[in-house]
Amino acid sequence: MADFSKSSTKYLLFTCAVILLISVSLPVSLAETEGTPKYVGSLACKPCHEKEYKSFVTYAKKSTSFRSIERLEKELTEKEIKGCYHCHTTGYGKPGGFISPEKTPHLKNAGCEVCHGPGEFHVKKRDPSYIKRHLTAKDCEVCHTSERVRAFRYKPLIHGGAH
Repeated sequence: MADFSKSSTKYLLFTCAVILLISVSLPVSLAETEGTPKYVGSLACKPCHEKEYKSFVTYAKKSTSFRSIERLEKELTEKEIKGCYHCHTTGYGKPGGFISPEKTPHLKNAGCEVCHGPGEFHVKKRDPSYIKRHLTAKDCEVCHTSERVRAFRYKPLIHGGAH
């Protein structure tokens, strides 16, 4: 062990180095210990949330939202189509989210995770703390902006929920 009695600067540097080593080796958050959760698709929610899942696929238009893109596909440029992906698919542009209908078909509609967040950890651990549970109008307004409501002439069921 070094002799720190002669130099408080050496002691201070040694202490800082130890603190730095400890802080670097300890996880700061759950995301650092487990990585970024991936999107798993709405079907993964069904086993535990059967009633909600059935209601979602029966009544929520977003459960088939990719059809809107498919109907207009021939009239849109590739850039315009990709602009639709943000609201008509699950997790587009985010880690583990929608890439394309071919690569990630289970995420091609706006599913449960659009509102509740990526479900990988929630599904694996069956722990509700891994998803967003208390939604607000702000969550809906990511896609349901007043401009889009006017442009597409639809009335979203904000707070009506999907299930």
